[in-house]
Amino acid sequence: MSEKILYVRLPCNPIFPIGVVYLADHVHKLFPEVKQRIFDLGTVPPLDFSRSLDACIDEFQPTLLVFSWRDIQIYAPVGGRGGNPLQNAFEFYYASNPFVKVRGAIGGLRLAAAYYNELWRNLGLIRRGLKRARNYNPEARLIVGGGAVSVFYEQLKNKLPKGTIVSVGEGETLLEKLLRGESFADERCYVVGETQPRDRMIHENPTPLEKTACNYDYIQSIWSAFDYYFQESDFYIGVQTKRGCPHNCCYCIYTVVEGKQVRINPADEVVAEMRQLYDRGIRNFWFTDAQFIPARKFIDDAAELLQKILDSGMRDIHWAAYIRADNLTPELCDLMVKTGMNYFEIGITSGSQELVRKMRMGYNLRTVLQNCRDLKAAGFNDLVSVNYSFNVIDERPDTIRQTIAYHRELERIFGADKVEPAIFFIGLQPHTHLEAYAFEHNIIQKDYDPMSLMPWTAKKLLWNPEPLGSFFGEVCLQAWRQNPDDFGREVMKILEERLGCADLEDALAAPIAAPAKTPPKQLVTAG
Repeated sequence: MSEKILYVRLPCNPIFPIGVVYLADHVHKLFPEVKQRIFDLGTVPPLDFSRSLDACIDEFQPTLLVFSWRDIQIYAPVGGRGGNPLQNAFEFYYASNPFVKVRGAIGGLRLAAAYYNELWRNLGLIRRGLKRARNYNPEARLIVGGGAVSVFYEQLKNKLPKGTIVSVGEGETLLEKLLRGESFADERCYVVGETQPRDRMIHENPTPLEKTACNYDYIQSIWSAFDYYFQESDFYIGVQTKRGCPHNCCYCIYTVVEGKQVRINPADEVVAEMRQLYDRGIRNFWFTDAQFIPARKFIDDAAELLQKILDSGMRDIHWAAYIRADNLTPELCDLMVKTGMNYFEIGITSGSQELVRKMRMGYNLRTVLQNCRDLKAAGFNDLVSVNYSFNVIDERPDTIRQTIAYHRELERIFGADKVEPAIFFIGLQPHTHLEAYAFEHNIIQKDYDPMSLMPWTAKKLLWNPEPLGSFFGEVCLQAWRQNPDDFGREVMKILEERLGCADLEDALAAPIAAPAKTPPKQLVTAG
């Protein structure tokens, strides 16, 4: 074969580009004669993006360009940093002080300008790269994929060059078929200007694939900036132990992009991959799965992996992951502590069992608490991040009080200084149950543009509807004024001061018939 593949990771935060690394590794194992190169714009200063891309293409002269686009939409704002997108939006929409409102408007305009500039810049880099590659190989082809593309593939069909192969979800089997000269029409992809994306294409099942340990000797040989992520001891390097998520959380896109069928990577292969990184000095690992233990049926797989990590002798490592804490067992808790887990995230979204059920999340909050007690008893003394998204479907003062009660119980288990409440306001994503709910209730129209950052669109997609929207806006603005460096804890404190705290049993119960909604006028009443 004479193919030469250049993987270009478009600029984003300095996160290890595991997607293109795994793609290149997979292709090399099947087609060792194919020449490959990785070029990560995340390691390049912004002023050098175009020049560096040109130089790489001039030197390598690829026949196939594979662009990985990780981020587009910014409707997943998280509190904790002054001047963040959430703060700008809330100042503009909810501040009573006109000067604060103007400040929010100016901040929002800056964010919008940065957003559209980044969008146009990335599209420009893609076009520039293809044009440059065709100076050397007139038949050079282009694939564009990655997390952002998988979500917004329908909107991008009018923005990418004709002939671009737009890849949704995993790209390994698409690349296999392309390199073999076979039809890839049955893969989750389409060709701009030639074919149309199938209806609900993102909901199709990915092609099953058993992953083997990444060959990092090879990756290092094709990636000149490989050492960039190995220079600092605080980098967490991604390792994937499984793909897929079986749940139906109403707002989540992972289960759609990765598919509901969970595919486990063999434990021996995962440990072999970690060992290669360990021998290069890496001690911090992030398991990049949608959920490290997605369901109880996968507990044994997780235990097997952790036991093999323990048996490997890599005793001085740390690892972190998203974990469904309702799937822990005492044995698993013990292995987690022994293998060095020093941080994990729980995405319960609400401390009210009633709302957890309505959001289709499948959590049993009582079980989560018991398992957290087991984890503490096993010796876990590190940080827990608990994601809360207030003002979800059917939120009301009673459920807010229940969430406060639940959070206080987590603090009693781990220690208040160890439990960090991460306050999210759900970003409405395409292809989710929440989008369908918004259509059904005329919150958005079916012809809306999810890539728009216009204020009238942004306010709907940043999920904080009335009658509680203004109340939460006021609470968040107060938290930023009082304690911007500990935003999440301050929000919890203010909510408890205003609304009080429920009995824990109320939070753990889930009545079949939802009680009538409390009138908005009671929102500012002390508990």
